[in-house]
Amino acid sequence: MQDDSDLMRRVQAGDHASFDRLVDRYRQPLLRAAWSKLGNTAWAEDVVQETFLAVFAARQSYNPQFAFRTWLWTILLNVCKRQWQRHKVRPETSFQATLPTTTYVEPHHHETGLQQVLSTERREVLTKLLTRLPDAQADALRLRFFGELQFSEIAEVMGSSLSGAKTRVKHGLEALAQLMEPIE
Repeated sequence: MQDDSDLMRRVQAGDHASFDRLVDRYRQPLLRAAWSKLGNTAWAEDVVQETFLAVFAARQSYNPQFAFRTWLWTILLNVCKRQWQRHKVRPETSFQATLPTTTYVEPHHHETGLQQVLSTERREVLTKLLTRLPDAQADALRLRFFGELQFSEIAEVMGSSLSGAKTRVKHGLEALAQLMEPIE
């Protein structure tokens, strides 16, 4: 598998197929995170498309000395914030409870139909609970678990220290556990 920075260098040189590879690589995790943050399928799709358009438009400004993933996730979070401002509504008031599993979630081949339904239900509960956390904690959790970013990358995306990123994830997980107690 080709490195993200190498792909971006090729995109900067005019290789559009390399950009398609980056889109294929990151589209699903970005959609899951955007949907989790915005609670609206159409908005999530718009935000991800806008994110990729912004990446392509700014391709010449990308510096390969820095991780592409952190640059991409920073753009996504900023575009999500703009989406909130455009609609002047927080996700907890607009949350659509349906997350199309065919679009966002790759089912495990060994899951039965019932297991897939339960997995989807758990994801929906988790996403609703994330809207009840402070943005910094919820975003840190989204970056860690949807984006699979390392703590150092989370710190860079969120403009915090490494210990700050770890603390946000830790406190977010603790808050989620407390919110889930009545559900269980």
